[in-house]
Amino acid sequence: MDVVALGESMVTFLPSRPGRLADVPSFERGIGGAESNVACALAAAGHAARWVSRVGADGFGDHLVETIGGYGVDVSAVRRDPQRPTGVYFRTASDRDGDGHEVAYYRAGSAASAMAVGNVDLAAVRAGRVLHLSGITAALSDDCLALLRELTAPGPGRPLVSFDVNFRPSLWRDPDGPGVLLDLARRADLVFVGSDEAAAAWGVDADPRTIRDTLPEPRALVVKQGAQGATLFERTHQREPHAAEPRLMEPHWEAHSAEDTVAFAPALHVDVVATVGAGDAFAAGFLSATLRGLPARERLRHGHLMAAAALTAPGDLGTPPARDQADRLAALDDATWGTLRLGPGWTQAVDQVIDPAVDQGVDQAVVQGVVQGVDAGADRAVTRAEEEVHHP
Repeated sequence: MDVVALGESMVTFLPSRPGRLADVPSFERGIGGAESNVACALAAAGHAARWVSRVGADGFGDHLVETIGGYGVDVSAVRRDPQRPTGVYFRTASDRDGDGHEVAYYRAGSAASAMAVGNVDLAAVRAGRVLHLSGITAALSDDCLALLRELTAPGPGRPLVSFDVNFRPSLWRDPDGPGVLLDLARRADLVFVGSDEAAAAWGVDADPRTIRDTLPEPRALVVKQGAQGATLFERTHQREPHAAEPRLMEPHWEAHSAEDTVAFAPALHVDVVATVGAGDAFAAGFLSATLRGLPARERLRHGHLMAAAALTAPGDLGTPPARDQADRLAALDDATWGTLRLGPGWTQAVDQVIDPAVDQGVDQAVVQGVVQGVDAGADRAVTRAEEEVHHP
């Protein structure tokens, strides 16, 4: 098993048109959950992924297990709870950061919020090369927090722990939620955090170096900087490793800063449909490349590519490009990478994006024109997004 992801997934209801929740006449059912999003994206990219959680013994629980399993994710360790329901939520079509954005959660007392050390198959959770967790789970209940503390505790045989901070202020009843997240992040091997959420949670400057100073313990830290890109800080040698294996993150010396290797990869220019799920997709792309032992720049670029697939889709999950095609895009020179303009449907026509630039050597104006034609039949061309790319 490559990656095990533990956390709550919910049935999400996407509006049939823009507007207030009070005005939307109908919704389309989907799925949403930070950790299951990562598992689904990794399975779609060809990795062995498992999702561990609890769902209700209800139709929505059936839908989650069947849909996530349909992506090729192992759901054998998902437990059914006959006493508690599966969580659901409704959201508007507007962007999460917009003034008119609304989300209505119905997750209090959900089956997943009852996850605890005593009712989760810990052997199944620890069976992967990587264990992926997020701060959302820690906010669900005291039992969930105790479970995360158990899973992030140092000890023999612990898998590499990947932790996405995912600070959601509305979920935290404990006023010290940011401190809890900081403690969990310091116990992880690999941490993902947005520069804006680090500033909001911990009151630090959004500069990646300052965030690294706040989180010096993880072997690797990825700071997502929205439309700018992402910075990776990676320690070459862990002085006190949590576990002897696996050693997935090999050093790649793009630059030097104290004990860290530091690498930066600019974000892609994307015609944004919805930002929900982009942060999870970025984590999946980065983890996929890490499992394959790729260099730092390529790991960050695979994160951007997977995020672009999510950003150009209406739900939480986009269709990722095929691995060989993603590898070709990630290997582009810096100038060509900077010219890419990706919009809805781009993952189904990657060769049209790559071939003019790589195989035929035509100028970048032609490359941009090809990318603008990827979304065949759409009324709008694929151009630089008016809305800045943001990885939530």
